[in-house]
Amino acid sequence: MRILRRFADSRNFSSPPAAVLAINSRVKQTIVTLDLEGVLVPEIWVAVAEKTGIDALRRTTRDEPDYDVLMSYRLDLLAANNLKLSDIQSVIDTLAPLEGAKAFVDELRVRTQVIILSDTFLQFAMPLMRQLDWPTLFCHHLEVQDDVIVNYHLRQPDQKRSSVAAFKSLNYHVIAAGDSYNDTTMLAEADKGVLFRAPENVIEEFPQFPAVTGYDELLALVFESD
Repeated sequence: MRILRRFADSRNFSSPPAAVLAINSRVKQTIVTLDLEGVLVPEIWVAVAEKTGIDALRRTTRDEPDYDVLMSYRLDLLAANNLKLSDIQSVIDTLAPLEGAKAFVDELRVRTQVIILSDTFLQFAMPLMRQLDWPTLFCHHLEVQDDVIVNYHLRQPDQKRSSVAAFKSLNYHVIAAGDSYNDTTMLAEADKGVLFRAPENVIEEFPQFPAVTGYDELLALVFESD
């Protein structure tokens, strides 16, 4: 004990000031939330439309702001054309991330936390998540009976905005990027919201958000205060 005490005295150890130990609530870690389809991967429903020739399936959240209206429309089309879950999954298996998307996500994950906030479904997303090296994904769930999609279940209403609000309540500085109507509440809730490769109708309707088309531009906006 005497040896230890003399060693401690010789090192002149002292407790750090309380200000050093305290968590400074003004210093926030950053978290980036990204939409999936149209931002990192192709639009799944558009790919299904191209494969099946059912042009009506091209309608996406870039065109329809009400997600429940859009999904009811899609389910009706699937039933009318006898399209099964396996038919859609076979199309998804042919898809790859957009050019540059994987490198972009990799760079983000080296420098900050990344969450994918998507209105897709677990039964659709897994092959694409694998190609992106499994970033964390928040999305919805399909109800399937004998390979037939009979309903869909939201993880929670307005889940993108709600997730961003939750991250902010945990003292994160949130930067969000998306391309469609269903992303705009997330962008508005975030500390910084960015439209990425959004159609002109969305850009014109939401001029408060900067709009970019390249991953380098988006990366620069994310880290512009570094």
